[in-house]
Amino acid sequence: MKAIILPVRRAAALTALLLASASASAALVAVKAAHMIDVRSGAVVDNAVVLIAGERITAAGSNLAIPADARVIDLGNKTLLPGLIDMHTHLTGNPEDAGYSSVAISVPRATLTGARNARRTLQAGFTTVRNLGANAYSDIGLRDAINDGDVPGPRIAASGPALSITGGHCDDTMHAPEYKSVGMGTADGVDEVIKRTRQNIKYGADVIKICATGGVLSMGDDPRASQYSLEELKAIVAEAHRLGRKVAAHAHGGDGIRLAVLAGVDSIEHGSFIDDEGIRLMKEHKTWLVPTVYLGDWLIANADAIHLPKQMLDKAKVVLPEARVNIARAIKAGVPVAFGTDAAVYPHGLNGREFAVLVKLGMTPIQAIRSATVNASQLLGWADKVGAIEAGKFADIIAVDGEPLKDISTLERVQWVMKGGAVVQ
Repeated sequence: MKAIILPVRRAAALTALLLASASASAALVAVKAAHMIDVRSGAVVDNAVVLIAGERITAAGSNLAIPADARVIDLGNKTLLPGLIDMHTHLTGNPEDAGYSSVAISVPRATLTGARNARRTLQAGFTTVRNLGANAYSDIGLRDAINDGDVPGPRIAASGPALSITGGHCDDTMHAPEYKSVGMGTADGVDEVIKRTRQNIKYGADVIKICATGGVLSMGDDPRASQYSLEELKAIVAEAHRLGRKVAAHAHGGDGIRLAVLAGVDSIEHGSFIDDEGIRLMKEHKTWLVPTVYLGDWLIANADAIHLPKQMLDKAKVVLPEARVNIARAIKAGVPVAFGTDAAVYPHGLNGREFAVLVKLGMTPIQAIRSATVNASQLLGWADKVGAIEAGKFADIIAVDGEPLKDISTLERVQWVMKGGAVVQ
């Protein structure tokens, strides 16, 4: 291979740039605040100090000695928490996309929409998300652009197109038959679902999303009805797990929940009609529940404004109120819960409103906070990276005014955000 020789000035400039980058990556930062929540113990740490080198936390605690060469960020009377984690988003979508207008949105346009929504999500204090479903692998492209520093946004675990039976919740049911339109994740039978799982992983999926029941924001299907058979579900889970990916199952109906849990999925999304058997199985199998309950308030109140088709609204009015009753029972019974919102059903950036509903349904404030920190990081498989303000983890930190353990709504108004040691706002 022929050597590449840079002109002296260019070589010197490049060397200076590399040294500056290395120096910046090793720069010491100390973040000070009146309080910090230890999400594991639930204790409030006063006179909090977090020491950071580059992207990682080196130490955290009360009244830590601050190195003389550290840059100090003094947040005064604020309270520090780990960056929040939303385990169910759709960054490339908006609420107004729920109806027939969605058919006019191109993949490039949706991807750029995702860039805007990623920024809003990060500014709201969510430094990590799991994006469960996007057409044409647009969420994977968005993830890569964020990782490369091209656009601001949270860390993303992306699924690409969700797997669906023909005519199921995640198929394309908006077009008339003559258009022969089929969702990119549509697959029927064991051989097809294995191939689709492999294909999603081939194109960069971090997690496999499947639609195990019908849904609300789709045409011609029943949220109570199961879709994939147990045999198909087991094939998806076995292949995904063999290739190192977890599986998230959209599931409203009790039968679909039961089948998905028996197949070995890692999480049930929504869980609207979860029954006693579903609760028992989820506890037995240690399957995570990702309830998405605030969306019921927003969607029904704004259905006219976003031109939600009547069929979808009729389903929403039945499913979403009942979901709260059943999710409350699951919480009381001790089903493990990780935080999710289904943002895109309502505007991105309002993700924090989910906390207050979880508390209304029976969680304590610290349980709700854990669902979006240590619990979510465990479900992601990223417990060594995110979810707590601890040495070795990414310096993903937020600050709020007030006391979240007394008023959970403070998490709707995040005042300061750091991701990987860089201040976002």
